[in-house]
Amino acid sequence: MSKYLTEIVDILHRIETEESENIAKASRMVADVIRRDGLIFVFGCGHSHLPGLDAFYRAGGLANVSPMLDADLMLSDGAVKSGRMEKTSGIAAEIFRRYKPSSEDMLFVVSVSGKNAVTVELADIARKQGIGCVGISSSSYFGKGGKLHECVDIAIDCKVPYGDACIQMGNIKMGALSTAASCFILNSCLIKGSATALCEGTIPPVYWSGNIDGGKEHNALLE
Repeated sequence: MSKYLTEIVDILHRIETEESENIAKASRMVADVIRRDGLIFVFGCGHSHLPGLDAFYRAGGLANVSPMLDADLMLSDGAVKSGRMEKTSGIAAEIFRRYKPSSEDMLFVVSVSGKNAVTVELADIARKQGIGCVGISSSSYFGKGGKLHECVDIAIDCKVPYGDACIQMGNIKMGALSTAASCFILNSCLIKGSATALCEGTIPPVYWSGNIDGGKEHNALLE
């Protein structure tokens, strides 16, 4: 437990110190979308869709966050299938058509490897449509098939090691870092962007917990 904790803390500190400039740029984009009353889309395949769910309809989270979900690419509808589908070219265009992002919006694309066809193609489509796009992937895959960082306006390195797992046990490794790292990056961008928007005169649409006094009523207005 202590070793895993150390690995998680270390990677979060690396992100804080080494990616602060890119996170600041992404946060500026978030602030501008809040000011325009646009949507902040979040997309990922497999486990990389979890940061989008974590930020969606969440106490203390922005109401204008919208995960782009496709059952074929999520673990809940067949994990092995999703692993195959994420490598299939042509799916991204249909996902983009379904959610209809506009130039008022922005998109976070999460993929540790940055290799899979759906994530790379979705980022490329969004950028060509003039939609601000932030990619979260790991530099450990650069030169090993990772392409997402080349297809976005802002690339944030999540620092996850090649293969994701970090605890060596004989010939095997356990302890993935990607979810903690990606959620930290995404939420940091959303928080910092909201703080910037507030300083510039726009109140960010933030949900309260539905289990505190007034929370249900507050959230109903945002919904």
